[in-house]
Amino acid sequence: MVGGMSKDFEAAWLTVRLGAIAANYRTFRGLAAPAAVAGVVKADAYGMGAAMVAPRLADAGCDTFFVARLAEGVALRPILPKARILVLDGAQPDAVPALIANRLTPVLNSLAEIAAWSAAATAARHRLEAAVHIDTGMNRLGLSQPELSDLAAGWRKRLAGLELVLLMSHLASADDAHAKQNGAQLSRFRTALAMLPPAPASLASSGGILLGKEYHFDLVRPGIGLYGGHPQPGHGKNPMQAVAVLTGRVLQLRRIDKGEAVGYGATFRAKRPSMLATVALGYADGVRRALSNDGKSKVAMAAFAGSRVPIAGRISMDLMSVDVSAIPAGRIRNGDEVELLGDAVPLDEVAEAAGTNAYEILTGLARRVPRHYVSADQ
Repeated sequence: MVGGMSKDFEAAWLTVRLGAIAANYRTFRGLAAPAAVAGVVKADAYGMGAAMVAPRLADAGCDTFFVARLAEGVALRPILPKARILVLDGAQPDAVPALIANRLTPVLNSLAEIAAWSAAATAARHRLEAAVHIDTGMNRLGLSQPELSDLAAGWRKRLAGLELVLLMSHLASADDAHAKQNGAQLSRFRTALAMLPPAPASLASSGGILLGKEYHFDLVRPGIGLYGGHPQPGHGKNPMQAVAVLTGRVLQLRRIDKGEAVGYGATFRAKRPSMLATVALGYADGVRRALSNDGKSKVAMAAFAGSRVPIAGRISMDLMSVDVSAIPAGRIRNGDEVELLGDAVPLDEVAEAAGTNAYEILTGLARRVPRHYVSADQ
C-alpha cells in the first residue's frame, strides 16, 4: 500500500526472483556444456531460501546439489527426494547415521573420513556414494598432498565399499581471471586425477566456469552467480540476472537546513538545504553499517523509482536516511518504496561500497526481512 499504512504493513522486504535464478542456471549450462551443472544451495541458498530455490533449480533440470552442513542436507532431502545431495562438511563420526538415513553423499576431506565412511559401508552391507575432496593449494578442507599419495598407493583397499561419484577441488582465486594460482591449481588437480581411479571430476564454481573449458571437467558448481553476483567482479559486464531486491518503506520525510547533522554521532552534515527520507532498513535487517555516509568517503547509494539517491549519515539498527533532494517535490511520500539492493543498485556495487563481497551481503540479510518470491525474473 503506497502513501499509507495498513494492518498488514511491511516495513521492509526482500523480493527473490526465482525466474532469474533459473535463467542464471541456464546461462551456466550454456557456458559449461557439455559439463553438468550442480546447484550450490548452502547457507539457505545464500540467504534466498533453499526450500523455494532448490525446487526451482530442479525444475530447470538440476539434479545435483551441494550444501555445507549436515542439517542443510537433512532439511533438503524431503524437498528433493530423487536428487543427489552432497555435504561439503564431510562425514564426521557422529554424522554418519544421519548421512545414511537421508541418502546424503559426503564430500570426504581426509583419510580418516574415508576410512570411517568405508567402515560404515561395510556395516551397512551396501555400497555408499562418496565424493573425495583434494586440496590443490587452498589449504582449507581436502586431502593434503601426503594423504593423496597414500590414497593413490592403496585406493582399492581404502575405498572398499564406496561408489566414488566425484573427485573435486576448489579454486582459491577463481574470481580473478588473471590470478596465476588458477593455473597452478588446475595443474595439481590434473596430477591428482591421474593418480586415482577414474571418476567424474569437478573444479570450478561460478568464477571458475568463466576461466574456460579446461576448468570445467565433468561437473561445475555455481553458487554466487546463481544468485546474481558477478562471478568475476571487475572483469567485464555481469552476465547474471539480478535475483535479490531489498526494499524499505519511507517512514518520514524531513527538510533540513545547510549544516544540520544527520544520524548518530553527527558524522554527516548537509552541505545545502536538503530533503531526507527516513527508510525502514538498518543493520538489524542485514544492511551493512559500513554503508554509512560520513560526508568524506565514497557514498553508497539507494534508489527511488529507479533514480539513485545517496545515503546520508550512519546506518542505525532499524533505520537509515537517504537524501532525496533531487526527487521532484511531491513525488515521494510516506509509505513509498526505496531500493537498497537490486536493479538500480547492483549487488556487487553494494558489496564494494561496504568493503566486502556479494556473498556476505546476501547471506547477511536478516530473517526478520520477509522474503517475497516471484516466478518471473522481473
